[in-house]
Amino acid sequence: MKSRAMCCVAVGAPLAGREIETPAPAAGQLSIRIHACGVCRTDLHVVDGELPGLALPVVPGHEIVGVVESIGDGVAGFRPGDRVGVPWLGQVCGQCEYCRAGQENLCAEARFHGYTLQGGFADRVVADAAFCFHLPAAYSDIEAAPLLCAGLIGYRAFRLVAAARRLGLYGFGAAAHIVAQVARHRGIEVHAFTRPGDLAAQRFARELGASWAGDSTAAPPQRLDAAILFAPAGELVPLALSRVRKGGTVVCAGIHMSDIPQFPYALLWANGCCAR
Repeated sequence: MKSRAMCCVAVGAPLAGREIETPAPAAGQLSIRIHACGVCRTDLHVVDGELPGLALPVVPGHEIVGVVESIGDGVAGFRPGDRVGVPWLGQVCGQCEYCRAGQENLCAEARFHGYTLQGGFADRVVADAAFCFHLPAAYSDIEAAPLLCAGLIGYRAFRLVAAARRLGLYGFGAAAHIVAQVARHRGIEVHAFTRPGDLAAQRFARELGASWAGDSTAAPPQRLDAAILFAPAGELVPLALSRVRKGGTVVCAGIHMSDIPQFPYALLWANGCCAR
């Protein structure tokens, strides 16, 4: 079946409109008519060639919301007309130690929508049913799309620091703005760190309940219990380590990050940090 798509045809180049062939669903797969697809920072890493092994052309996009058009053999739990979400992780081997331990994202044969599998900047996508989600009717297509990555990766990182009383969020984008709301709902004090001078993001953070918002280079009023780094900037890791209290936690949550610079060991042992 022919579909329209926006393709990455060259690293660093604007996406190009193309007509592509969307195959019929194989065993275990769903063919999905796409209604919405969010734009993630990782899509920019793909287009800019910052992730290894990129085979062009590729259709980016991994925050996909659509409706099942047809199903392959052996699919259970889905039927045509179901509204579903399709995330970043799209295929794994299912046999390695990581797959057996529920850590499929670490599988050496893992494949990802919008990177090593065709993504959602298109009319249709074929996806492995095992990695698709039914979506609640309470969320519109546009509201649900960011939850397929920003929501998933944000909550996965948040679970590691859910006991914190004072939480720092470095990089106040899609994931951080969701995590901030969850944290405030749970009574956690939120500190938002943005690019220096990004007053709009700092205002937005305060509107969502952050008790403090400032530049990523600034010191918060008090030491943090934990920090999550969503910004893909390795130089922020030593800064975050210097802002947390003894016994605090720093979580690096992004798919891609620039190299972490050398830093004194004292940032780990003097602060008592546990860097994850």
